[in-house]
Amino acid sequence: MSFDSRLLSGIGVLSAVIEAGSFARAGDAMGLTQPAVSRAVQRLEDRVGIRIFNRTARAISLTDEGRRFYEAVAPHLAAIEEAAVVAGGAKAAVRGKLRVNVDGTFGHFVLSPKIGEFLERHPDLSVEINVRDRMGDLVADGFDVAIRFGIPEVSSLKARLLLETRVLTCASESYVKRHGTPQGPQDLIHGHQCVLIRDPATGRPFEWGFQRGKDIVPVIPAGQLIVNDTGSLLAACLGGQGIAQLLEVYARDYLGEGKLVHILPDWSDETFPLYAYHHASNLMSAKVRAFLDFVKELTS
Repeated sequence: MSFDSRLLSGIGVLSAVIEAGSFARAGDAMGLTQPAVSRAVQRLEDRVGIRIFNRTARAISLTDEGRRFYEAVAPHLAAIEEAAVVAGGAKAAVRGKLRVNVDGTFGHFVLSPKIGEFLERHPDLSVEINVRDRMGDLVADGFDVAIRFGIPEVSSLKARLLLETRVLTCASESYVKRHGTPQGPQDLIHGHQCVLIRDPATGRPFEWGFQRGKDIVPVIPAGQLIVNDTGSLLAACLGGQGIAQLLEVYARDYLGEGKLVHILPDWSDETFPLYAYHHASNLMSAKVRAFLDFVKELTS
């Protein structure tokens, strides 16, 4: 198939539709009518010989072939945009809109409080932060990058390990004054209130693990309070409700300020990974590269 320069225009419209989530919103963003956007997508589908979108009266979604096509072309489109910016003599190649999909813990306690520093460095860039329980489909939802805790699942995305943060057992100073300090992991089974967090996969509270070197002690803690999100877990711990297991990356400031006390510090060798996900290509856009460098600073 010979190259058709109109392909670039069609791919640009495709990118706008994926980011906006509908033909109408993409048209508003590009100054086009909805029928014009629909025709541009239809011409692109005819040209590449695949159906890119499933269309219903209420929604659109990428087909499997459309997803694979967009995964292949999106990094190249970003590289073309970046090259145009550099060639135009702009002061910074980091510009445009960056859509980020983040884990709630990271979004609330690490990224959002510090994102102003990143925006000050890159005044031509706007950032949209979406806190989600699950990563979902990065391509179909139009995200540039995702930041998630946990072991990566098999996918076509590129996963980059950002850090491995320790799992710390913590309590407020007021709780320790009232109930004392546990001397070992087994003390948490009886005589202490623990704040538990529900595992969405099982519906039951997560078991706790304590690691010292190669020694691992599993514990089923006891407690009256069960929550389903990290914000509630941290708030209850800070309020003196009980002992909680928290990730060091968001508990360390509270520990430094004396608002939390580190319980059983000798049993804190367990770690939990934080990964960045982006389109699997060597052509990473300047805005994604700059963002990942910034996240690395935050977590170092």
